[in-house]
Amino acid sequence: MIKAVDIEKILAGLPVLRGRGPDTSEDEANAAFATLVETQDGGVFAGSFDGESPWERHPNGDELVQVLAGATTLTILTDDGAEVLEMTGGMVTVVPQGCWHRFSAPNGVTVLTMTPQPTEVSTAEDPRKGT
Repeated sequence: MIKAVDIEKILAGLPVLRGRGPDTSEDEANAAFATLVETQDGGVFAGSFDGESPWERHPNGDELVQVLAGATTLTILTDDGAEVLEMTGGMVTVVPQGCWHRFSAPNGVTVLTMTPQPTEVSTAEDPRKGT
């Protein structure tokens, strides 16, 4: 179904995930993010948090990341090493298919992503090595 969504209204009804980290459960993280619309290969999601996300990657496509408010450091692990992007409200980037990445937002961030599924998650120090 084709629809338009009010992102601000949806975000106003969601909790902010405080202190996101390795002990944050999947249920806690899911409660802070809304599926705005579904796509053929995944969805468009939005949510707010502070702290650090686990490493994640998307084997079936690129992920679009837009910072709506706040700031985050987005680290993307490529074949050439780590790419570190300092992002603030109004900025957008694309995480290439299959690249491990994570967000660090000690002072809080609100993000919108267009994310292909499935999402693989790792708590390893370097998920490329599995350790």
